Amino acid sequence: MKERLSFLYLERSVINRAENSITVTDTRGTVHVPAGALSVLMLGPGTKITHRAMELIGDCGTSVIWVGERGVRYYAHGRPLTHSSRLLLLQAALVSNVRSHAAIARKMYEMRFPNEDVSQKTVQQLRGMEGARVRSVYRKASQETNVPWSGREYDPDNFESGSTVNQALSAAHACLYGVAHSVIVALGCSAGLGFVHVGHERSFVYDIADLYKAEITIPIAFQTAAKAEMDASMDIGSETRRAVRDAIANGKILERCARDIRRLLTGEKTDIEDLEMDVLQLWDDKNSFLRSGVSYGAEFDDPESSDPEEEGYGHIAEDVGPALDL
Repeated sequence: MKERLSFLYLERSVINRAENSITVTDTRGTVHVPAGALSVLMLGPGTKITHRAMELIGDCGTSVIWVGERGVRYYAHGRPLTHSSRLLLLQAALVSNVRSHAAIARKMYEMRFPNEDVSQKTVQQLRGMEGARVRSVYRKASQETNVPWSGREYDPDNFESGSTVNQALSAAHACLYGVAHSVIVALGCSAGLGFVHVGHERSFVYDIADLYKAEITIPIAFQTAAKAEMDASMDIGSETRRAVRDAIANGKILERCARDIRRLLTGEKTDIEDLEMDVLQLWDDKNSFLRSGVSYGAEFDDPESSDPEEEGYGHIAEDVGPALDL
């Protein structure tokens, strides 16, 4: 995941498959894109995608996110890259306990203040400090670019209604949300189980994206808005997305995002390289987990009615399928 490209936003085009690449066709022609090199594919208005293309994308573990115009609305996403539920179980356990929930929220706030000792601050105090920090970041970006700033105001249903800088912020944040969402899904975590944000289907996405906004999307939005003031023909959404894409690639945000999520949930200082593990176990209230694909309960069989041809039945994972279909 950390070695992939960040994202590709497409609109008004047809996505198909050719060998191990997806093809993107619009009025300008056709280009080939290696599906396995993408982290997330953002499909905007006017896009059509074939079953063959989705088959390849699914095999590669690339997240597909259906979005609104310029990427500012989120509709749906694709499958995870990992087959392990380890991080998901940890996330669910941590978010369900008040003390551990507060501890993770504190860690997220502390990551914004790496050079300060905030160990004695309450979560409420950290929240206030974070609000002041973000306002300061907006003021600084405004002063450096000479772009007027009166606050974050936008209509998610009407991209054009916002000021130039607010349009740029919407486009930039949407890209960052897409990347954060793709990493969360790829790691097998839940986008809805947040620690700072709660109650929304993308709460954890907002938690993670907020770690990088001050560094990436806010400065880029103001810089792009400053350029737009001098070039009225500029497509603010496209220009912002390209700038965010380059910054994410140059800053290795995918790697940082994957590492930060794992360390937040596990507390481990070293990276976990188990994304390709295909683990399927059975839950047990006394032994926690048992091997799957094993035919349990032999002690209940009637020795006189046993069929030699059925010996060993259930020793492969595929045998779980019919039970699930019930």
